[in-house]
Amino acid sequence: QVQLVESGGGLVQAGGSLGLSCAASGRIFSIDSMVWYRQAPGKQRELVASISSAGSTNYADSVKGRFTISRDNARNTVYLQMNRLKPEDTAVYFCNAAQGFRYYWGQGTQVTVSS
Repeated sequence: QVQLVESGGGLVQAGGSLGLSCAASGRIFSIDSMVWYRQAPGKQRELVASISSAGSTNYADSVKGRFTISRDNARNTVYLQMNRLKPEDTAVYFCNAAQGFRYYWGQGTQVTVSS
C-alpha cells in the first residue's frame, strides 16, 4: 500500500501564492505519473496538473502559466506551486499517484482564495 499526504494548503488573497506538496510512502518501488486534482463544492473533480516519471508536464488551461508542477523522485514527492491565485482556484486539492497499475489518493488539502 502507498500512502500520500498533501500539505501546504491554506487561505490566501487573490494574487497570492501557495505551494503544495504531496509525499508518498509505503510500498514504493516505482511511481509513474503524479497528478494534482481539485474539487470545489458543487463542482466536478478537475485535473489540475500532471507530471510523468520522466518529468513531462501537463496543465489544465485554467491554470496554465500560473501553476507549476514538479517532482523529486528521490523524495517520492510531487509539488504544485500556485501563483497569481484567483478565487476560482478555491478547492480541495488532491494528489494522485500511479504505480504498478494501481492508483492512490491523498486525503486532500484545502486551498481558499479570497477576493
